[in-house]
Amino acid sequence: MNQDRMQNNTIKSKGEEIIALANTVRWDLGIDFHDSIIESIYEDASLIAKKTVQQTGEKEAYSFDLKIDKIVTSKWLGFPLMFLMLTVVFWLTVAGANYPSGLLASLLIDTMHPILKGFAASVNMPWWLDGVLIDGAYLSMAWVIAVMLPPMAIFFPIFTLLEDLGYLPRVAFNMDSLFRKAGAHGKQALTMSMGFGCNAAGVVAARVIDSPRERLIAIITNNFSLCNGRWPTQILIASIFMGSLVPAGMAGIVSAGAVVAIALLGIFFSLVVSWVLSKSVLKGEASSFSLELPPYRPPRVLQTLYTSLIDRTIIVLWRAVVFAVPAGVFIWLVANIHMGDLSIAEHFIQWSNPFAIIFGLNGVILLAYIIAIPANEIVIPTILMLTVLSAKLTGVGAGSGVMFELDSLSDTANVLHAGGWTLLTAVNLMLFSLLHNPCSTTIMTIYKETKSAKWTLVSTFLPIVLGFIVTFFTTQIWLLFH
Repeated sequence: MNQDRMQNNTIKSKGEEIIALANTVRWDLGIDFHDSIIESIYEDASLIAKKTVQQTGEKEAYSFDLKIDKIVTSKWLGFPLMFLMLTVVFWLTVAGANYPSGLLASLLIDTMHPILKGFAASVNMPWWLDGVLIDGAYLSMAWVIAVMLPPMAIFFPIFTLLEDLGYLPRVAFNMDSLFRKAGAHGKQALTMSMGFGCNAAGVVAARVIDSPRERLIAIITNNFSLCNGRWPTQILIASIFMGSLVPAGMAGIVSAGAVVAIALLGIFFSLVVSWVLSKSVLKGEASSFSLELPPYRPPRVLQTLYTSLIDRTIIVLWRAVVFAVPAGVFIWLVANIHMGDLSIAEHFIQWSNPFAIIFGLNGVILLAYIIAIPANEIVIPTILMLTVLSAKLTGVGAGSGVMFELDSLSDTANVLHAGGWTLLTAVNLMLFSLLHNPCSTTIMTIYKETKSAKWTLVSTFLPIVLGFIVTFFTTQIWLLFH
């Protein structure tokens, strides 16, 4: 009892000290402190009312934000401006990445690779160990860094600057009605946009959606956004095959149009698949949400650069490298381990060719997409290496199992034509590049986000099934007219 009484007295004493201190500080703030707070609240409320409430007969209050919003969220101008902005971002990413990608490729592949080969020869490293470590693991890592790092280092900061500026919430506002009709959440537009940089980042971005059902739909359909790793494939194939259909002066426009058409097709598939999922296995009502459009503000450049480079670019790149290294080893092994007169890769190509032709593809493409699952960036170097291997071309590339790219479009076109490629093969490759399984980094991210093997498998195999269906019908329509 005595101990309890002492504790109560202590608490009472402390309380009196706090009250006394509050009274002292209260007078230090001035006698009009309370009035100042109330005045500031009324002043803010008055400003908000002037911007948002219009009395009959009164002239609309001028607001710079409202003027811009009337344009960027306009029924007629909102979507064209959105696609124009998207095209500019892609153009800056692709055009801006060319030079640093070339520098990295020159350093890591043209310079470091021969140095490592020379070192391996000087220490009498066995040919197979040299091939596995340098031609396989190292080259795969080098291709991923050279092709993936510059576009990500450009795209993510631009994307974050648009987010900081306040434009991306307007994109979500514009796309909200489309996704709501598809039974999905309006914020899926943001995750879809993020997927254009990296699907793994887009999957993580789905956390902004509160509803588990709609978050799952956004995760499953994020693969339909063309990621950085697939843009080089789309641009290369469009430049070689679509650009050659028109005069040289029109080649660039036609090639860019073909790539943009594939990107828009991806948005279409994202909406259709979202609608099918929301009406079947993920049935439910689209949840409503209130989207408060933030005011436009100057972007915080330094913070944006730090967030984009450290939190997104480096982490995503590291995951891709971790998966790419074993893939490079595997690619070298299947191209150099022989069963009879042919390598494992050649056996697979010959075996799968009859099946692949039904879909307007070939065995080289199927094998490339299987063994390059860790990173889409190594699909084209793998296709070129396998084409040279299976077509028995001489004087091209650096050997069996060694991925490579050629400096000119005409040289690349010659290799692909020698491998039996036609315009149909090119069209179907562009479609299959859009509609195939996510890369291993994205698959791992999907599992971490969903904690479900079932939905990870659905996210992985649903695009492949769609890819085969679409390329099958494309091939049949093509054959009807040829």
